[in-house]
Amino acid sequence: MAPTLDLELTAMAHGGSALGRHEGRVIFVPYAIPGERVRVELVEEHQRWARARLVEILRPSPHRVRPPCPYFGQDKCGGCQWQHIDYEEQLRLKAEVMADQFQRIGGLEVAVEEPIGAAEPWSYLNHVQFYITEDGHLGFLTADSRDVIPVEECYIIEPLLDDLWNALDMYWPQLYRLSLRCGAATGELMAVFELDHYEDFDIEVDFPVSCVLLLADGDTAVLMGEPHFREEVAGREYRISAASPFQTNSGGAEALVTLVRELLAPRGDETLVDVYAGVGLFGLALAGDVGQVIAVEAHPDAAEDLTYNARDLANVELRQGEVPDALAGIREPVQLLVLDPPRAGAGEAVIEELVRLAPGRIAYVSADPAGLARDARRLVDGGYRLERVQPIDLYPQTFHIGSVALFVGGS
Repeated sequence: MAPTLDLELTAMAHGGSALGRHEGRVIFVPYAIPGERVRVELVEEHQRWARARLVEILRPSPHRVRPPCPYFGQDKCGGCQWQHIDYEEQLRLKAEVMADQFQRIGGLEVAVEEPIGAAEPWSYLNHVQFYITEDGHLGFLTADSRDVIPVEECYIIEPLLDDLWNALDMYWPQLYRLSLRCGAATGELMAVFELDHYEDFDIEVDFPVSCVLLLADGDTAVLMGEPHFREEVAGREYRISAASPFQTNSGGAEALVTLVRELLAPRGDETLVDVYAGVGLFGLALAGDVGQVIAVEAHPDAAEDLTYNARDLANVELRQGEVPDALAGIREPVQLLVLDPPRAGAGEAVIEELVRLAPGRIAYVSADPAGLARDARRLVDGGYRLERVQPIDLYPQTFHIGSVALFVGGS
């Protein structure tokens, strides 16, 4: 039988677990809250740290609430980690975790601003991925991603997707994964089917939806409707293809655009470089505020969408290719830059090119504070000053932390 112990939990770790200390080791406890006293069972032990399973809450936090979702908790759906924490405390903890990551990973003491909360902390997710149980039911991965649990409802997805999910009539043994996407503002729907092997099949839906088959080589085949859907953000419409990335919180995307514009403070004549441009969310939204936009994107589907989305803008130029190579080809003076890299961050090669380009202001859009902290250290070492860090809650009920950081060059 695994050993149990009683712990005082003192902080929240990046990754969503509360932590305490016992005999010199850090103990990580999922589904707990700093300030609680808990009884735990050790499930993974190392010399300096261990993971534990929550057995009993001996003294609950005043911020503990009853999770509304029946699939939330240990050995259940891994999509949410913080439904047991009241929303205001979630925001406070995210700012605290961000500051800790900057200090721990980047060696930077940063005054993280009060997070911008979500207007809707539930029913916000515009892109959801289902996996398939052994008996063919739709489900979500558990926290350790080893199993799929069948689910019949989700409290954080857009109501449009909930309606689509309930309307799907299908049984495909060869189905590996199903993604449902929507334009929250446009009402357009898309279902993306991924198969472990191809067989002929039929699909029936009784309302408008684009259905796309995503093949193993990355190509797509349209089963019905269009190969894309549309979303509107901050008054501008974006075409988004089945394989193109896009912000998973449409309301959050609009708040990001507003914040990036505020931080970059364009005057109307600058050259703006949009790195990891995707379908053009930031670069196209700011095209009317600057003299020229150079959009850098590697993903071919996203680049094609961006070109379409920029068809009415004469001052937007696409540089398609791997990001470090595309940046290396930019030789004109650059005054402003926005980047929205993958969660892991931009990395050394990209940051070196950004420092070479030497824009006066950089807005760094991040979905992960660890990746941001690593890149922040590189930018500061390259001569930039970290001026502001503004968390913005794109992922309520989860430990994921969105933010925009402003870096200013020169003296």
